[in-house]
Amino acid sequence: MPKTKKKYVCQECGAVSHRWQGQCGDCGAWNSLVEEVGETVFSAKHDLSTGGRTIALSKLDADVTPPPRLTTGIAELDRVLGGGLVPGSAILLGGDPGIGKSTLLLQASAHMARQGRDIVYISGEEAADQVRLRGQRLGLGDAPIRLAAATSVRDILATLQERENTAMVVIDSIQTMHSDRIEGAPGTVSQVRASAHELIRYAKESGTAIILVGHVTKDGSIAGPRVLEHMVDTVASFEGERSHQYRILRAIKNRFGATDEIGVFAMEGAGLTEVANPSSLFLSERDANVPGAVVFPALEGTRPVLVEIQALTVKLASGATPRRAVVGWDSGRLAMILAVLEARCGLNFATSEVYLNIGGGYRISDPAADIAVAAALISALADRPVPDASIFFGEIALSGEVRPVAHGNIRLREAAKLGFDRAIAPAQKDVPNGISVQNVVTLANLVDHILTSN
Repeated sequence: MPKTKKKYVCQECGAVSHRWQGQCGDCGAWNSLVEEVGETVFSAKHDLSTGGRTIALSKLDADVTPPPRLTTGIAELDRVLGGGLVPGSAILLGGDPGIGKSTLLLQASAHMARQGRDIVYISGEEAADQVRLRGQRLGLGDAPIRLAAATSVRDILATLQERENTAMVVIDSIQTMHSDRIEGAPGTVSQVRASAHELIRYAKESGTAIILVGHVTKDGSIAGPRVLEHMVDTVASFEGERSHQYRILRAIKNRFGATDEIGVFAMEGAGLTEVANPSSLFLSERDANVPGAVVFPALEGTRPVLVEIQALTVKLASGATPRRAVVGWDSGRLAMILAVLEARCGLNFATSEVYLNIGGGYRISDPAADIAVAAALISALADRPVPDASIFFGEIALSGEVRPVAHGNIRLREAAKLGFDRAIAPAQKDVPNGISVQNVVTLANLVDHILTSN
């Protein structure tokens, strides 16, 4: 008789353990291990080298045509997807609750349905009437979208297989789906993995693009097993703060396009609207004569976005412990910049509290922001504004050397288009008209430039 082997699966990260324990050994979550039915263990070994069928092998240099694209009618969404939806592709869209995932997909579904395409919207969290009321509130009530409220993957697949030429299917959300072939409640690791596998297999066999909406954990990562992100073709994250108007759709993985591409939206009464020029959004109502305020040309995929970096230093009484607070940037990198400024330039931040903020709630991971952050800190410490109509970018080494960064000409063109006429950065080639570059070789050059500028 074969015996069944017990296993315990972490509901946070998907790690498997063969005995229960209070804390997951991989992610550290408490009380997250749930017993699931394991595989059947046989005493005899099986030989996999026989009994299979031969597979066809092809050459790498064989002719292949680019996959066709289905435009969604929303240019910012098409940009993130690499030009539109690829038939048969699977897309995972994650984001915080209430950020606008369902609104974005409902608007995209309406645009495509009005173009004559067959669009199916399956909601596992809301009734069909609730989705219909939202569509009417957004002015999409006349769109011929096929709606349903269901959570059974078997029922959903049976319904979809009766339809032909379906262009796109939206599943909102994958954590609510349930497969009767797997034991466990909806949302568990095994249910999410099995449900996604069946839906993705349908997409590949039928040529229908499928979009899976995913919940996120408290730290912002997509809930469920990590293998879910490996199964799909594209992973996109919808980001933003509820207190801010804008939303950013960011591509994390894309088998059919560039990664790190972004689309910018603004949440308004009529739903999400596209922001064609995000730089103007993040620099609106900016006062250029404030110490500690510096403009940095960030690069997201192929799109340059000008954002404001704000710094503030506050003198402390002797003996107090200075505080370092960062919003929108890496706190470890701020500590490195402060250390280089003290060691290589002789500036003293040990007796000051330091606060750093990226304007508009934007988040930056570009290392080219080093020079802009350093300039904001120097300006705040000296209480001197940086030169007007200037941008700053470049990477700082621990030696105090300023190193070049990629795509400097793209950053310069965007700055010149918005009226900036000076860039403080490493030496650049192919400088566009309308903007000049002041070369800085070391961090000491940057300090001299800010302290001696008018």
